[in-house]
Amino acid sequence: MNWLKLGSKPVFVTVLADKQVKIGENFSLKCQTNTERITVTWKKKDQTLCCVEGKHETVKDGKSFSLKITNADPGDEGNYTVTIQNSSGSASCSAMVTVELSEWRTVQWKQEPMTKKLKNFGICSRDVKELRFLLYGPVGAGKSSITNTIKTIFEEHQYINCLAASASTGKSFTKKLEKYSVGNVPFTFFDVMGLEKGSEGVHPHDIISALKGHVPNNYEFKENVPIDKDNRSYIVNPTLNDQIHCLVSVIAADKIILMTDEVIQKMRTIRAEASILGIPQVVLMTRVDEVCPMTKQDVTKIYQSRKIKEKMTMCSNILGVPMNCIFPVKNYHEETKPNEQLNCLMLEAFTQIVHSADDFVKKNSNQQKTVE
Repeated sequence: MNWLKLGSKPVFVTVLADKQVKIGENFSLKCQTNTERITVTWKKKDQTLCCVEGKHETVKDGKSFSLKITNADPGDEGNYTVTIQNSSGSASCSAMVTVELSEWRTVQWKQEPMTKKLKNFGICSRDVKELRFLLYGPVGAGKSSITNTIKTIFEEHQYINCLAASASTGKSFTKKLEKYSVGNVPFTFFDVMGLEKGSEGVHPHDIISALKGHVPNNYEFKENVPIDKDNRSYIVNPTLNDQIHCLVSVIAADKIILMTDEVIQKMRTIRAEASILGIPQVVLMTRVDEVCPMTKQDVTKIYQSRKIKEKMTMCSNILGVPMNCIFPVKNYHEETKPNEQLNCLMLEAFTQIVHSADDFVKKNSNQQKTVE
């Protein structure tokens, strides 16, 4: 290191740029400095990069420095940092490399055919006037925002009447079993208080009672005092039309790792009871743009994202839900104008929810007729 001379602190003339690359692609991260006499260190995810022969190559060309990576694979995704240093100081800059996977699930990115099909949808049983979906999950997961988004799609104007929980307060705006009809289609969402640790939030037995049709619309939940037969609001003999036809678990992609064991266990208890009742279950994984820069920039890349697939796998492992029943979605949040791509992503999930609910109604309607 005796070649280093006392001088000014090195600075970057150009910095590393974020990269979005495809599987198998070769790419480079490049920067330029104001001096040649520096040491250069490359890191990935805050760990010194161990260059593999045939995979990584560091190049110095005068004041330009680059890291070349061959045959991109999912393991190459991450944050890369280069640090330049001399006896007078150091400087660093970073770039995010995102690797696009081969598309592992397809989406129809045309809204009109999907909305038309749903608007013309006919429930298989005349005894059921509307398909009923119950949204539940931790506080701040986006249950109310999902209702807002779907109503916005079908009612063709920005719908914000369903208040969403604030991430900063960690408290649910929803205090009752609130019913939200969707435009002129026979679909209804029911929103409940969020699940919380301890005795706070909705009690799992209240959600189970709602699944069975025992809880009336606008019933105000009481923390740690679940509804029972002694409650005058309790629906003693619910019909198929009173029951929930599909249970929708809502989990925020950026908060999965923060979920407490207690909340997870509550969700598992509810899911187990729904399974006994034969009620179909779907998971909507919200806030996908918060965990994947590629998806935030272009939502049509969602099923090419390693981060999204990792979060879906994590969600599957935590709740025991098959991957094909988990749908990553994005809600309207900052947007004030319609977004067809956002709508299509939600409609893909909603179409599955509708068909699952209708299958449940058909099965149970046939069972009732057999008994009669």
